[in-house]
Amino acid sequence: SISCNSNILTSINLLAQTGIVMAKSKETTNKQLEVIGEDAKCKKIKPLSNPLSNISKQKEMKRIYTYSIVATILIVLLAACGQNKKSDSNSDNQTPLKVVTAFTIIEDIAREIGGSDIEIHNLVPTGAAPHEYEPLPIDMKKTSDADILFYNGLNLEGGKSGWFFRMTNSVGQKEENLYSLTKGVQPMYLSDREGRKEEINPHSFVNPVVGIIMAQNIRDVFIEKDPSRRENYEKRTAIYLEKLRAIDKEYKEKIADIPEERRILVTSEHAFQYMTNQYGLKEAYIWSIDTEETGSPEQIKALISFVKEHNVPMLFIESNVDKRPMQMVSLETNVAISKKPIYSDEIGKPGSEVDSYLKFLQYNIDLIYKELK
Repeated sequence: SISCNSNILTSINLLAQTGIVMAKSKETTNKQLEVIGEDAKCKKIKPLSNPLSNISKQKEMKRIYTYSIVATILIVLLAACGQNKKSDSNSDNQTPLKVVTAFTIIEDIAREIGGSDIEIHNLVPTGAAPHEYEPLPIDMKKTSDADILFYNGLNLEGGKSGWFFRMTNSVGQKEENLYSLTKGVQPMYLSDREGRKEEINPHSFVNPVVGIIMAQNIRDVFIEKDPSRRENYEKRTAIYLEKLRAIDKEYKEKIADIPEERRILVTSEHAFQYMTNQYGLKEAYIWSIDTEETGSPEQIKALISFVKEHNVPMLFIESNVDKRPMQMVSLETNVAISKKPIYSDEIGKPGSEVDSYLKFLQYNIDLIYKELK
C-alpha cells in the first residue's frame, strides 16, 4: 500500500474508479475487474486475466489511451505525495543535516553534538590560520549546499568583510543559515602598547566557559533546524557539557595551585586573554593578532623588557606560528621555551594527542600547570 495524505488518496480513488467505468463496455462483458486491497490506503487494480478479443482496433486504442492518462495522473499525484514528505525539515531520520564549519575546533564540537544526524565539511584545516583563508572549490560547493554554516564570530574570520562572508556571498548562501557560535560571549579587546582598545580579540574558545556557551549554541541551532531529532541533540549535549564543566573546575584548581608570582603566561600571540582573565593569570605576548605584522623588532624588544622585569619562569610557542620571534626573546632573556607547543586556535590532526576540543583544553592546562608550577 502507499501512504499519502487524504486529498491525494481521494483523487487516486476517483481516478481509479473512472478508469474502471470507462473500461466497461459491451465488448468487455466477459472480462473480470478485480479490485484488491480494500483495506489499503491506495487501491490497486489487478490486471485482467483473459486476453482481449473481438474488440475493434479503434475502441481498443481508445481504452489504452484512457488508461494511459489515468496512470500518468496517478504517477504525478504519487510523486507530489513523496515530494511533500521530502520537503519536511529533515523529518526523515535518515537524512543528515549538511553542516559547514569555519575551523577545526567548531568542527569537533559540532560533531560531538550532531553525531550521526549530521554531515560535516570543515573549511580551515589544522596548520592554517583561521584569520585569513582562501577557500578551495570543494569548500565553495559544500558551502552552497549546506543547511547550516557555523563560524566563530568576534572577528576571527575577518568580520563581514572577511573571507568567510565573501565566500558565502559568492555562492548565494542565505544569511539565515549562518550562525556565530560566540553569541552570548562578552567580547574582550586587543589593545596597543598604550592600552588603547583596537579590535575584538576572537580567541574566546581557549576558555572552557566559552566552550560551554558554544556547545549550547550549536545544540540550539540543530534543534531549530531539525526538531524531530531534538532528543538526540539534547542527550549528546548534556554528556558533552558535563565534561566541559569538569575541565573548567580543573582549570580553577590547577591555576590556583601555581604560586602567584609564577602565574604568568607568555606566548607569541595575544590569544589567551579570555582564559587568563577567567582564571587569574597574567598574560604577555609578542603580537596582538596573527597577521602579516608579527614579530617586529619593536614587539620583540617590548616583550624582552617584560620578561626581565617580571621574572617570567617559562615561554610558550603556539603550534601554528613562526618560532623565531620567541626564540630571539629566549636568547636575550635566558628564559627557556617549553619543549611542547601550546594550542591557540586549532586542534591537532586525527590520532594526535590534541585531536579534539576537550583534549585541546586538557592539554593546555596540563602544560601550563607543569611548566609554571
